[in-house]
Parts: sequence; structure tokens; C-alpha cells
Amino acid sequence: MGNGDIEVESAADHVATIEMRRGPDNYFDTALIQRLGEALNELAEDGCRAVVLCSEGRNFCAGARLEPMSSSGAAEGPHLYDVAITLFEQPLPIVAAVQGAAVGGGLGLALAADFRVVADNARFTASFARLGFHHGFGMTATLPAVVGSQTALDLLFTGRRVGAAEAKSIGLCDDVVPADELRARARARALTIAQSAPLAVRSIRATMRRTLVDDVRAAVSRERSEQERLMATADFTEGVTAMSERRDPDFHGA
Repeated sequence: MGNGDIEVESAADHVATIEMRRGPDNYFDTALIQRLGEALNELAEDGCRAVVLCSEGRNFCAGARLEPMSSSGAAEGPHLYDVAITLFEQPLPIVAAVQGAAVGGGLGLALAADFRVVADNARFTASFARLGFHHGFGMTATLPAVVGSQTALDLLFTGRRVGAAEAKSIGLCDDVVPADELRARARARALTIAQSAPLAVRSIRATMRRTLVDDVRAAVSRERSEQERLMATADFTEGVTAMSERRDPDFHGA
């Protein structure tokens, strides 16, 4: 089943695949994240035991697409982070299959999964500070949980690119495979989960992640307010301009 932006495929072995279909870069917005959350909840009700989250095209996810604004200057509809929390609340284990870039919010989306299997061409970037604003998507909680506080600070402060081999060494991913084996390996990992007792797996997952939803909820509240504050600065304008012009930014702390 699908709705244009995502395609959902269930199988008799209780492993489902959700593919984002906004290639080549798979930018997301609130509507796409909402559809992902709805699909996950529907799969959970239908007896699915594990999910592979993947995407078409060159990159897993190059980040968030700016939302349309109302005449008052506010984003229309629910805020992205009010919707994104559903990805953390839903009960199914997720294995993300990551090819190419997972940048900014795309890294945040990958971190919402329980495991990350990545192609050898994958690269991760928490590029927020290089754009002049604050990270989001709950990465305040999720990134340190995966790589540790010091490495998280390094990645967030510098916005540097992390390749697949380094991602494996710092714990940012669980497997690195040739690109043509990516989905098969991610599915194999999901299948090993699906072969365990489903009630036990859901119970264990809920216990192991028992504080994560609360931590993410608190994190996105702070992240949202800081993003809104910093997006009104000259440094943010310079960061976005520098990125579009493919040059180093010249920040002035204003």
C-alpha cells in the first residue's frame, strides 16, 4: 500500500518495509512524518513485528523541507515536532537502511530507529551549527544515547561529515555493507527480531526505551524555541546563503 510519498509492503514473515518516495534526496515535511507515524501504528495493529525504514534515490534523507507560512508568519498546521513524537511512541522495532546522505533532520530521522544499517557510501552530518541555528528532531536526547555525550558535542558543534566507517566506529550505525546489499542486510536484521516472541520484544523495547519518549518530548520543546530564536539572526541568513553558494560561512555572532 502507499500514498505517493511512502510505500508500505508487508510480508508473511512479519517484517514490513516502509519506503520514503521523495527521491533523489527525500526531504521531509510534517505531512511525510505524519504519514510515517500512521503507517507504523497501522502495521503494529496488523501484527507486524519489525520494520525496515528505507528511501528511494541517492540519499536516505537530506533533511527537512521548509514548511509553508501563513500570512501571520507562523507555520501552517501542526508543528513538525508535535507529529515526530509519534515515531518514538509507536511500539515496533525499526531498522533504518541508510544510503548516501543523512543530513540534519535526516540524521534525526535515522536516530529515531532502533538500528541503522548503512551502505558504504553513507555519510552523516549534524549540519545545524554550520547553518547558524540549533539542532532538532529530538537529537538532544537521541544522539548522545547512541554515540556518547562527547562525540555528540563534537558532531553538533562542528557540523562535520561522518563517513560510514567512522559511523560504525563511534556507534552511529550497526552494520556497514556494500550499497547493493543494503536492503537485504537491513531486512535480515529485522527478520532476526521478528523471529523472537513479539509480545516479549515489544515489552523489552518499551522497557529499554522507557525514558526516551519523555526525553525527546522535553528536548524538542527546547530545540523548537531555540531554532525559532536563532532563525531570526543574521548568522542564520549567512549560513543558509553560504550553503547555497557553496562557500564557508562568515559568522559574526549576531
